[in-house]
Amino acid sequence: MKTINQKPAVSKLVAQFDNQLREIIMNDLRMLKGASHNFLKAVKNEQLSVA
Repeated sequence: MKTINQKPAVSKLVAQFDNQLREIIMNDLRMLKGASHNFLKAVKNEQLSVA
């Protein structure tokens, strides 16, 4: 009698983990880019108000 393995293949788990990790990193990079843009904008406004 043949047993059926209900567990997903390791390669599928690795691919799923890789995709989730890539998505998390890309979201973090977008947030950092937005934060640095806002910071630079604030610095420029501060320099203009001082001058």
